[in-house]
Order: sequence, then structure tokens, then C-alpha cells
Amino acid sequence: MQGRLHDPPRKVNSVTARAGANIALVKYWGKRDLRRNLPAAGSISITLADLETVTIVEPREGSGGDQFVLDGQEQDSDPVSRVLDLLRENRPACRVVSRNSFPTGAGLASSASGHAALVVAGAAVFGLDIDRVALSRVARRGSGSAARSLFGGFCELHAGVLEDGSDCQASALHEPAHWPLEVVVAITDSGPKAVSSRAGMNQTMDTSPYYPAWVASVDDDLDLARKAIAERDFEALAAVSEHSALKMHASALAAQPGLLYWNAGTLACLHAVRELRAAGVGVFFTVDAGPQVKAICLPGQSGRVAATLAGLAGVERVLQTGLGPGAGLVSA
Repeated sequence: MQGRLHDPPRKVNSVTARAGANIALVKYWGKRDLRRNLPAAGSISITLADLETVTIVEPREGSGGDQFVLDGQEQDSDPVSRVLDLLRENRPACRVVSRNSFPTGAGLASSASGHAALVVAGAAVFGLDIDRVALSRVARRGSGSAARSLFGGFCELHAGVLEDGSDCQASALHEPAHWPLEVVVAITDSGPKAVSSRAGMNQTMDTSPYYPAWVASVDDDLDLARKAIAERDFEALAAVSEHSALKMHASALAAQPGLLYWNAGTLACLHAVRELRAAGVGVFFTVDAGPQVKAICLPGQSGRVAATLAGLAGVERVLQTGLGPGAGLVSA
């Protein structure tokens, strides 16, 4: 169901929510409004089953501000507070404890799953009855891609055209069962990336001569991807997804200074995926702002792909997963 996330308002002491990371097949890179965090173009993604963030939100007693703990370490609470402020309206400060099941800040969309889990738990702890589409608009303010993790399976984030951003929201395309693709993630560097996605986007927008062409190309890619997913046309989806990823990185490479998110292991994986596909294996690659490679596979193909990528020099480990549900409550 893509409607209400929980029962009508009630007082709660602590809420736990989870959200899966998502991988954009048609990429999000760049904004039309920095203050409102509005993307310059839309995007289409898949939500993953096993790479997830689990977040606990509980009201804090006394007059202290928000507190944020991520993977056991206390963090700057300002980003969390800015999102919670969109929900609470004179409600209390909170302690937020979040844990990722995969490397944080390494190009695996931990900010997306983190903010999606945060808004689900925050809405519940404040006793708000808000549907997924509305919550996606809130999550987007924290991280543009977080809007997509509200939905499972295949999802689209609409860039919108209104200045206030009220039409910039996510919506479901298809549930996981529509096309149960498999995903292999090749981790080539589990440490945090040197340039964050937000900083990289801004640098690309400000300095890359390729950036306007990148934005102009996205609408056609969205049309192609929607059709390919609806018809379960793997070859068409492979073509548009790989093209979108390479165009995004080309625009970043052309920034001043150039943004090079890849390493030797990344390149080895890209070549290996193309060799596998040429040999008849149903697989294609995509890469976000980081060195990790995501190999999207037809059902039943991920085992061979994982074995191949795991054997490459520069690959630390591989993760296998499939498509999963949207963000939701674990307990309240």
C-alpha cells in the first residue's frame, strides 16, 4: 500500500523506522534551487532490500536541543534538526539514533535511506498522519534522493516546476514483484568519499561546461526508462541507465577542478560487467557519486556476477540484494 504510513495521531515515547537505500537508474545530479533542495531534473530509482538504515527517534526531556548518533558516534545535529523542524511545530527536541547496515558516506546512498527513515520515525513520534507523497517532500529537503526511499521497487522523483517546490515529490512506478531484478554492489573503497554529493553537485553546476547538456538530456532518459521498466525490457533499461551514469560522471569530470569519484577497482568492474553482458549474462552497471559499482542483474544472474566482481583486484567485497519495500515503521 502506498497510502498512510501509520495510524491516526497518538502519543508515543519512542519510534523505530527503517528505510532501504536506493540506486538511481536515471541520475539525479544538480539542483534548480539550493535553499529548497529542488533537483534540476527528475530521476528514476530502485529501492534495495538489504542495504538499510534503522533509526530510533525519541523525545528528549528538559530544555536541551536535538541529539544525533550515527553508527555509534555522536554527530552534528543541525542536519537532523532542519528536517525535524519541518514536522514538529513546537514539539519537543529529540534524540535520534541511526545505524546503517552498509558503509556510510561512501557513495551507497546512506543519506537517502537515513533521511527517509528519519521522516517516517519523526512523523510518528510527533503523532502526525502524513501520507508517503507528502513525506517524500519533507525527506527531499534533507537529501534529494531520500524522497525516493519512501517507496519500494521502482520509483520516480519528479523535479516539478513550481518555485515553492510543492510539486517536487516522489511517486511509485512499480512494486518489486513487477520485475524482481537482482543487485550486486562491488565495494572498492569503504571509506568516506573526499567530496560529498552535495558539494560535487554544486561544483559541477558552477564550473562544468557539460552541465547544461546533462540537464537537457534527462527528460528523454526518463521516458526511455519508464517504458523499459513497464515492458521489462532489460536491454533498453541497460542502455539508458549506463548512458545516464556515464553522462553524469562526464559532467563532473569536466568541472573545475574535475571530480574523479572512481578508482582502479571501479574501472575494472565496469569492464567486467560489459564483458559479462557480451557473453550473454543479463547485467548492466551504474555508479553514483563514489567509487562503488552497482551491477543490476536479471533474476537468477547475480550469483555469477558477484563471483566475477569479487575476484577483481581492487574490490574489497561484494553485497548481493534485490528490490525491497519503501520506508516504514518497525515499532512505535
